[in-house]
Amino acid sequence: MHIAKLVGRLVAAMAITTSTVAYAETPGVTTTEIKFGETMPYSGPASAYAGSGHTHQAYFKMLNDRGGINGRKLELISLDDSYSPPKTLEQTRKMVERDGVAFIFASLGTTPNRAIAKYLNQRGVPQLFIGTTATGFADPKNQPWTLGSMPTGETEAYLYAQYILKTHPDAKIGVLYANDDVGSTYLAALKDGLGEKAKDLIVAEASYELTDASVDAQIIALKAKGANLLFNTAHPKFATQAIRKVHELNWKPLHIVVNTASSVGLTLQPAGLDKSVGIVSAQYLKDPSDPQWANDPAMVEWMAFMKKYYPEGNTKDYMMVLATTQAQMLEHVLKAAGDDLSRENIMRQALSIKDLQMPLLLPGVKINTSPTDYHTVEQMQMMRFDGTNWKLFGDILSR
Repeated sequence: MHIAKLVGRLVAAMAITTSTVAYAETPGVTTTEIKFGETMPYSGPASAYAGSGHTHQAYFKMLNDRGGINGRKLELISLDDSYSPPKTLEQTRKMVERDGVAFIFASLGTTPNRAIAKYLNQRGVPQLFIGTTATGFADPKNQPWTLGSMPTGETEAYLYAQYILKTHPDAKIGVLYANDDVGSTYLAALKDGLGEKAKDLIVAEASYELTDASVDAQIIALKAKGANLLFNTAHPKFATQAIRKVHELNWKPLHIVVNTASSVGLTLQPAGLDKSVGIVSAQYLKDPSDPQWANDPAMVEWMAFMKKYYPEGNTKDYMMVLATTQAQMLEHVLKAAGDDLSRENIMRQALSIKDLQMPLLLPGVKINTSPTDYHTVEQMQMMRFDGTNWKLFGDILSR
């Protein structure tokens, strides 16, 4: 009996030692805490997205109030980068080298994430569930430590192309896009999706810079080219301007606005809800401003969470829903990782997601990842704005 007890203690000691090794070599991980970081545009040209960072902080505070994950509290360091790539790199290096974070989570923006991807991948630091639709990040060969959280612009534009070919095969398309990676991705993917018909259907293209005061001149030029379908890939601020200008010109194109600029609170209300009637977009999340979800259990729970932990947050802005979903995706990964919180295992779990149905995703939309597939979401559903709410129509579309 004495020998049995001694053996049992040795086995327990070995298990503790093994568990200790699993996190002792990971910066930011202790027996009681997981420390990680993000950058957010709390100031600067993309500050409209600042609520995403506040939502992340609120969600992890809620988890901590419930005991954390596997007994560890979550410490999120969220720093302002003003949507400036050099500052993003500076802040990220600070978090990795000075603060010793285990990984970077959901940093927002294409060019900011581009600025830190090489640095993080060279160091083997996970860059998880980043906030960008740019396609180039889903690159397991060159960026094995970087994983997105949204349908890529390539996926979304491809789905719009299929919608156009099916319902408006003779359209004359004018494209408004930012002169950046995201804008270029949307334009290239639309052309790929349209195939050989692209050269006949696309009659005009107009780009803008993030520093431009407005896109009025671009909208006037696209109308002058005879476009009757406007593919608007602009950021929310410029999408709002475009909607206003289209209305002012009494132009009546089929107006497609990309998902990231489809928020009622962030884009359509500032433009004017009456001016936004008939606009088409695609969605993969439940829109909190849509009354069809008013009694949905997941939405009811989300509203209660926001009221308690982020009462000043805009609950009509679906970007807050996206931010919550990003946090829930990380929660899923960390729970799956258990006590092995090495960077390698955290990344392994992030790339082993199978048919995950998150509560705030549209019914039928599932998350799947693998070591060879870094596209987390590849399904969306079309929707049309009726002056008050977005109305979903058609089936779930898949890439």
